Amino acid sequence: MDKNYELNTIVQTKKKHPCGSDTWKIIRLGMDIKIKCEGCGRIVMLPRDKFEKRIKKIL
Repeated sequence: MDKNYELNTIVQTKKKHPCGSDTWKIIRLGMDIKIKCEGCGRIVMLPRDKFEKRIKKIL
């Protein structure tokens, strides 16, 4: 999988969020990546390596 992510890119994760959605929007890039759930609006910040393990595909 390519590791080139941009702001406002929608990604799909392997596991679903408790709200039932598995799509997230990237809202901050750097050593940590901040993502926002498209279902409920929850914002989560993850280290880049954990983010890359949890991502399924780029939409």
